[in-house]
Amino acid sequence: MNDKPKNPNRRELLGTMFAGGAALTAAGTFLSYEDEVLAQTLAAAAPPQDTEADALSGASRKNTNWAKFKDLKTPMEKKTIKGIELSRIIMGGNLIGGWAHSRDLTYVSDLVKAYHTRDKIIATFKMGEACGVNAYLGHHSHIGIMTDYWEKADGKMHYIADCSSLDGALDCLEKGADAAYIQGETNDQLVREGKFDEIAAFVDRMRKEEAVVGLGGHRIETIKACVEKGIVPDFWMKTIHSGNYWSRMEDKSEQDNVFCRKPDETIEFMNSLPQPWIGFKVLAAGAIRPQDGFRFAFESGADFICVGMYDFQIVDDVNICMDILKSDIKRKRPWRFT
Repeated sequence: MNDKPKNPNRRELLGTMFAGGAALTAAGTFLSYEDEVLAQTLAAAAPPQDTEADALSGASRKNTNWAKFKDLKTPMEKKTIKGIELSRIIMGGNLIGGWAHSRDLTYVSDLVKAYHTRDKIIATFKMGEACGVNAYLGHHSHIGIMTDYWEKADGKMHYIADCSSLDGALDCLEKGADAAYIQGETNDQLVREGKFDEIAAFVDRMRKEEAVVGLGGHRIETIKACVEKGIVPDFWMKTIHSGNYWSRMEDKSEQDNVFCRKPDETIEFMNSLPQPWIGFKVLAAGAIRPQDGFRFAFESGADFICVGMYDFQIVDDVNICMDILKSDIKRKRPWRFT
């Protein structure tokens, strides 16, 4: 494990987190009393908050709207994979990394990256923490922001590293990740090329490191092939969403708009597996409403869902998810937690 850096300048850190007089309604949920007083002092001395935040969404590049936190009904429920307690919503990393899946809108990925400054990312994680979202699943190249968040902002989120290489996974584990998995596109390609030895070696090495290990897939054929070869991870990552959304047109070729091509086949096969399953792309990259996508994923058999969220969406998404989990969920597959 690398040596941790010296304690950061708390005044500077808090000044950036609460710059512009950001609301401190929920600050006490993650700051010590001394830090809360300091943050309030900094906020009081700062210029008045500008009016750039959208009145309905709360979207703002500069500030996180902590007043939204008062709308939280109850914190996110948690369950376990290999004894690690994880929120049923796991925060996804595509929006943080700028992979927006924006169909034919060429500017959106750049826009997302411009919105997610370092301070905005940490504030987003903190909003997630306050709402009970205690896990982030993002590309292994995000280990830098994760170490900043843990060491400079007293972050508590678990990190599940989304990996395209064994070296990336090992680097993340050395620096504090709790779990690692082969990302869907990479695993799809390894299966297409018949490189099952590489997949098995990844799983074996993660187990030697005593890390929780997963395997992903955009295509159900990938998951089936791993099972047939006897490669069994601690959890699966599989896309799941319905085909009922406007930008998915049966008579058109795919344009970065379809992520679960065979939902019925996915549901049937995943129902047969005893390992926990994290469903991802459950909103088809923003094309499906959370009320519909979350329910579809849980009723399809997913035990957890991985969802990309902006800071201003977290409270609403947690409320929606908790309402669904408390309702009559019609699913055939037993909940799988380990």
